Amino acid sequence: MSMTLVTHSLTVIEAGQATNGAYIACPSYSTYNYCWFRDGTFIAAAMDCWQKHASARRFYDWATSIVVTRTDAIERCLENVAHERPLNPADLLHTRYTLDGQQGDEEWPNFQLDGFGTLLWGLQRHMQLANLQTMPLIWSKAADLLVRYLAALWQRPNSDCWEEFPEQIAVSTLATLYAGLHAISVAFEANGQDARLATETAQHIKTFILSGGVKDGHLIKQINGEDVVDASLLWACVPFHEHGVFQPEDAVMQATVARIEQDLLGKLGGIHRYRNDTFYGGGEWVLLTALLGEYYAATGNAAGVQNCLTFIETSADDQGHLPEQVSHAPLHPEFVAHWLACWGPVARPLLWSHAAYLNLSASVPRG
Repeated sequence: MSMTLVTHSLTVIEAGQATNGAYIACPSYSTYNYCWFRDGTFIAAAMDCWQKHASARRFYDWATSIVVTRTDAIERCLENVAHERPLNPADLLHTRYTLDGQQGDEEWPNFQLDGFGTLLWGLQRHMQLANLQTMPLIWSKAADLLVRYLAALWQRPNSDCWEEFPEQIAVSTLATLYAGLHAISVAFEANGQDARLATETAQHIKTFILSGGVKDGHLIKQINGEDVVDASLLWACVPFHEHGVFQPEDAVMQATVARIEQDLLGKLGGIHRYRNDTFYGGGEWVLLTALLGEYYAATGNAAGVQNCLTFIETSADDQGHLPEQVSHAPLHPEFVAHWLACWGPVARPLLWSHAAYLNLSASVPRG
């Protein structure tokens, strides 16, 4: 790994954090001038890995405050679920917020659940790495709301982590929900809170994944879907450690990684999202390559780790900024011009990409 890029990545993230704790997804790409709970949690987790606990704490304070301020809407949503009434979209938690905590005005696929599972995992992970003995009150309130929210909604179709396929249930989304509920149950028990709903819901989710999310021994992109994989299926294992649906040595996880390597390894050494991806042509994603590297690190594959680090480090520009994806050898080149005309060049620096590099780098022994 490059300590220069490690240092620069920390600087990029610190510069992209608002005073209230929110992390901007990308400062130079207007569509990403928001904070997503998903991105933000992975960024905070990276900061925790590099002992930047104050930065991570500020993010979690911000995120939990957002959840708690929407208590009334969440309660209305849960009441509608309980009485089998249609849900009011205004009562659903949004996936992203402006840095001052407001919901965006424009149309967006806001019903996404993975970020809330990720956030629950992040809270427990911060407590572990920062040696926080007691869960702050606002965290406890937010976590309780989120557990009840996810327990009520996890079986409903919602947009996946790529903000696509709202009529499907993504297996990777379920994986984040399992990890978050499993992790927060540990924090609840340590905090003297009732963890039964979190524990039971996590187990139901795992059973659901095994019954509808596996084909030929490997995970598939969507519940009861086609025999295709998505690189976000790595979330069934990494970076969630003991809270993952599967451990690195489990046969289902090994088979899933083998299929990802077979179908999604790009010509440059990076990882594509999925075969039919047309966003900027479907390039190779820095954060997914880092995620695969974390799996390699967990299984002792030093050569695989180094290959992933090399791809990421060579993807940095002259300023040391990492992009969202590298589109030099896309799966569907005919779509590149469309996205360039629509939203401009690929997002760079993407804070999540820098965080993924930091997470991978933290898994490499430093001598």
